[in-house]
Amino acid sequence: MKKTLISLAVASALSTSLFADAETDVLKQQLKALMERLDKLEAQDKVYEEKAAVMQQQNNEIAEKTDSLLEETANLQTGFNFNVVNPDFSHNGMGAAASKVYTSKSPLSIGGYGEMYYASKEDADNIGDIYRFVPYIGYRFNENIVLNVELEFEHGGAKPDDEEYGYAVIEFMYLDFMLSDAFNVQVGNLLVPMGLINLRHEPTLFNTVQRPNVEKYLIPSTWNSNGAIAYGSIGESGFTYNAGIIQALDLNNIDRGRKEQIRSGRSGTGKSTFNNAAFVGRLDYIGMPGLMLGASTYYGTATQGSVSGATALMYDVHGTYENSGFKLKALYTATKIDDADKIAGATIDGIPGPDRSTENANGYYVNLEYDAIHLISADYKLPIFVQYDYINPTDSVVDSNGISTVVDTGAESATTTFGVNFFPTEQVVLKMDYAMTDYKDSATTKDDQNIFSIGLGFIF
Repeated sequence: MKKTLISLAVASALSTSLFADAETDVLKQQLKALMERLDKLEAQDKVYEEKAAVMQQQNNEIAEKTDSLLEETANLQTGFNFNVVNPDFSHNGMGAAASKVYTSKSPLSIGGYGEMYYASKEDADNIGDIYRFVPYIGYRFNENIVLNVELEFEHGGAKPDDEEYGYAVIEFMYLDFMLSDAFNVQVGNLLVPMGLINLRHEPTLFNTVQRPNVEKYLIPSTWNSNGAIAYGSIGESGFTYNAGIIQALDLNNIDRGRKEQIRSGRSGTGKSTFNNAAFVGRLDYIGMPGLMLGASTYYGTATQGSVSGATALMYDVHGTYENSGFKLKALYTATKIDDADKIAGATIDGIPGPDRSTENANGYYVNLEYDAIHLISADYKLPIFVQYDYINPTDSVVDSNGISTVVDTGAESATTTFGVNFFPTEQVVLKMDYAMTDYKDSATTKDDQNIFSIGLGFIF
């Protein structure tokens, strides 16, 4: 009996053990199946995520193509689209509006600028002037050839036989053959690449109501000329260059020996005599943020054929620096006319002219500004500034015998200007300044002059 009971107990224990092992195996198989199913689900989720990403990318591409088609349709209907000017972009040193065609999404581009002012002078009539309205018209033939044109309407437009009351003129018209970063060529009627203002003469780019006298009488902005100029960057050095051949100045003019002689020598506008050419070159360093340092030069025959042997050398050194709301601009320029006595003794269009000619001229200016709300506003600017502008356009004058003479005793002057600008947007500026001019020659009959001016300017 005991044996039987023992046998039954052993059998029962064995049965329980076998049943437990069998249940464990089932659980293991179920767990394995569950893990395999989870792996499949995770793989499916990953596939779904990848498909969703692909679908999102496709949707984005469809949206871009839709926008592009809408834009192209608008271009077909209007011929072009109105791109917003980028105030921070400059092509080859030009102003933002003049550079607009280079970033235009449409082959046809229209931009421009305008400025007008009111001036209150001592002991003289006050002046209100629609000074300039300038449209730019550009056309991109392909990625490498661009046409750029500047038209200018001064003093409200043209009135016959009186330039003071207005005129219309082409200020530049050139084809730009863009070949590489290192070498490109502009051909046609061009802005002469000298100084700070001539390439960048839009009103948002200088803070005085009037342009500095140095870059009016000594570097005769706006100075355009017929010719061809190569430009580009010099590797990774931070240097850019311009170099070319242009129509020479004609310094044999009715203003020879006076303040306006160099300014009146511009000969590249409209139909003009082009017997002689000159070299112009420029080198700038722009490799450091906020800094530009450079120099430019002009050398060539001093007239357009009426005088043999006289030559003119003009040069300038210039620089700008911007940092934390501060901006500093400075420029020095000088002109030397060799054999100026030959110009003094020459006829002008067959008629005897003044027996005098400038031999040397020089001048400089310094401009310092600070944006008074630089730290509290990113949407507006309020630059306050001071500028000192000195010109001596008749530093030495000779007659036809090479003897020194003095004619324009009021030519040498220094102007100190204080003012403020307000930029409600980067493309619009309101200006106010007070300019005090001191005539340096004690023999002059001109009284020192103070002028209060307010003005507005815009680019588009």
